[in-house]
Amino acid sequence: MRIGLYPGTFDPITIGHIDIIRRAAVLVDRLVIGVAINRDKGPLFSLEERVAMIEGEIAQLSKDTGTEMIAHPFENLLIHCARDVGANVIVRGLRAVADFEYEFQMVGMNRALDAGVETVFLMAEARHQAVASKLVKEIARLDGDVSKFVTPPVRRALMTRYGKD
Repeated sequence: MRIGLYPGTFDPITIGHIDIIRRAAVLVDRLVIGVAINRDKGPLFSLEERVAMIEGEIAQLSKDTGTEMIAHPFENLLIHCARDVGANVIVRGLRAVADFEYEFQMVGMNRALDAGVETVFLMAEARHQAVASKLVKEIARLDGDVSKFVTPPVRRALMTRYGKD
């Protein structure tokens, strides 16, 4: 069984993330969405809220693709999370060259820790390359329209969090 791990903070999950999830689903039999507990980033949404948003988004995707998908919180090293969930592939989305430089370093370190886990890069669709959770949060906070960047349930969560509903 091919098990993939797509890690991120997902604060919040965007249509760019969903695009990568949909495309990764054809590469694996099971896709684990690793939700990073990153206290240094100070997420807007709690871990429980982020997991719930992801579960809401992947339920139909899983049915549509026939690929089992689960959300899995983690706070340890990515390579340890990959081992914990039995992943033999780490899926990473790339938006720009700057992403690649960072990811290139991470692949080297992860390969040194466990050469049995491959990393696969998926380029974001052109229309999603500018979409970043950080920017989506800023647009929402400043009362901008984020409906092009997130699904309606995520938009509602953002607007509620910022008291804009």
